[in-house]
Amino acid sequence: MIAALGTLVFLATLWLLVVVGAAVLEESGAKIAAALKGKRDGPSVAPVRVRVRARPRVQQPVRISATWRAAA
Repeated sequence: MIAALGTLVFLATLWLLVVVGAAVLEESGAKIAAALKGKRDGPSVAPVRVRVRARPRVQQPVRISATWRAAA
């Protein structure tokens, strides 16, 4: 009985995935096909200029006396 219910749930999930996939292809199938062919749809976007900052300086290691080293 549990196997039959598991099979039913599996088939219902599979059917739902097919229905959702068909809806997505119906909605944007032309855009996907154009993208696969390498064609652009709509206005092209100009490159954005970005200012690159210099990396911050790394602090020099702190010199520790021998007594602190011994405590560690």
